[in-house]
Amino acid sequence: MISRAEYCVIACAEAWRDNGEVLASPMGLIPSFGARLAKRTFSPDLLLTDGEAMLVGLDGTPEGWLPYRRHLAMVTGGRRHVMMGASQIDRYGNQNISCIGDWERPSRQLLGVRGAPVNTLNNPVSYWVPRHSPRVFVERVDMVSGVGYDRAEAAGVTRFHRLPRVVSDLGVFDFTGPGHSMRLASLHPGVTLDRVRAATGFELAVAEEVPYTREPTEEELRLIREVIDPKGLREREVRA
Repeated sequence: MISRAEYCVIACAEAWRDNGEVLASPMGLIPSFGARLAKRTFSPDLLLTDGEAMLVGLDGTPEGWLPYRRHLAMVTGGRRHVMMGASQIDRYGNQNISCIGDWERPSRQLLGVRGAPVNTLNNPVSYWVPRHSPRVFVERVDMVSGVGYDRAEAAGVTRFHRLPRVVSDLGVFDFTGPGHSMRLASLHPGVTLDRVRAATGFELAVAEEVPYTREPTEEELRLIREVIDPKGLREREVRA
């Protein structure tokens, strides 16, 4: 039986399909497993990093030095595809990882804006949300960290701006709805459309027929279970 976590790994891996030789920058456990699976299967040209200063191989062995200046050059040149987290995300892909509540007196301080604006305006950025809820998928983010389609268009900075997908524990989403709004692209098996709608704080664009997230192949399942995550850590992050 294929678990919900394994569907999430597959959905994250698909974010890097046909990306070519770019730096995969997954932030989080499931995205990391997805990037490694993609490189082992359908995206062999991906570059992996240890998240600090090295390019690494499939087994984590350092293959080259990645100084900060080179990392920035890859960002500004669009040769990087990040999969970030989101404390809040809205229908146009504006993301918040900075604070909850009013800026003058927030109820909760988070990571801060960090590199989210530069990431979203210079290279593809996807998102991973392990717990889909109306508190995360909101009508309007409390602060913009990652730039969404509406704000990028208003500022005239759309040349390199692209948000390929959002993966949550309930499904996969893109921004092909009206006006680049969020659209439900696939449901993970076992999840209903009503459940997704109830867990989303805005109206999603939905096609007449929504497919299920694709099944992993036997080889992909073997890689996930025996090579990439033999300890089953994925099941702690995503529980059916």
